[in-house]
Amino acid sequence: MVVRSVVSLVPSLTEAVAATGPELLVGATDWCSEPGDLDVTRVRGTKNPDVEKIVRLAPDLVLANEEENRPPDLEALKGAGLDVLVTEIRTLDEGFGELDRVLTQGCGLPRPPWLDEAETAWREARAEFDVRAVVPVWRRPWMVLGRDTFAGALLAHLGVRNAYAAHPERYPKVPVEELNEPGRADLVVLPDEPYAFSAEDGPEAFPGLPAALVSGRHLTWYGPSLSEAPGVIGAALRAALR
Repeated sequence: MVVRSVVSLVPSLTEAVAATGPELLVGATDWCSEPGDLDVTRVRGTKNPDVEKIVRLAPDLVLANEEENRPPDLEALKGAGLDVLVTEIRTLDEGFGELDRVLTQGCGLPRPPWLDEAETAWREARAEFDVRAVVPVWRRPWMVLGRDTFAGALLAHLGVRNAYAAHPERYPKVPVEELNEPGRADLVVLPDEPYAFSAEDGPEAFPGLPAALVSGRHLTWYGPSLSEAPGVIGAALRAALR
C-alpha cells in the first residue's frame, strides 16, 4: 500500500517524518512541538488521543510507541481499521533501526541523510566521562530513570552510569533523600522534559551534587535531534563537572 497520509502520536517521530516527508503528515498530538511551524490537525495528547478524530482523518498509517502511547487507544485505532505501526526503542541501535523502519518501510520514504549523520555522530562520540548519575524525570513525586531506557542508553554511551540502571522498574519513584545519599552519585542530570527542570527548579534539591541541565529533546527524542545530541549533552555535562 502506498502511504499518502500519516498521523503521528509520538513527538520525536513527528519530527522525523516532518524532516523527511512533511507532505505525509495530516495529524499529530498537542505535544508534537517540532518543527515549530508544523501545521496539521491536532489530536490531543500521547496518553489521551482523540480516537474519533483520528479515525475521521482516515490516515493510511498511525505511528505510535509502546512506551508513550496506551495499548487501549492503539487497539481502538486498530479496531477501527487503521494501520498502526508501534515502535519499541530502548537503546541507540533500536532507535536507529526503528527510525529506518518507520520512514522507509512504514512511510515508504527514502532513507534520509540526517539518519546517516546521526548514526555517524554517535559512532564517533567518545565515552569521555566516568561518573555515576541520578537522572530525575519528574518531581512531586520524584521519579528517575531506571532500567532499559533510551535516555539511559545515550548517557551510558558517553560514560555516564545511571545509579538506578539495575532497578526492576524503568521509571521508579525514589525519595529525594535516597537520591542524595552519600556515595549514591557524582552528578544529577536534569532534563527539561517531561518535567521542566531548570536552574531555578531542581538543582536546589541536590545541594551536594553538581547539576547538569540538559535538553530533553536531545536526551529523550529519537529523530533528527540525534545528530546534535552527543555535542549538546556532552556540553551540558562538561559545564556541570568543570
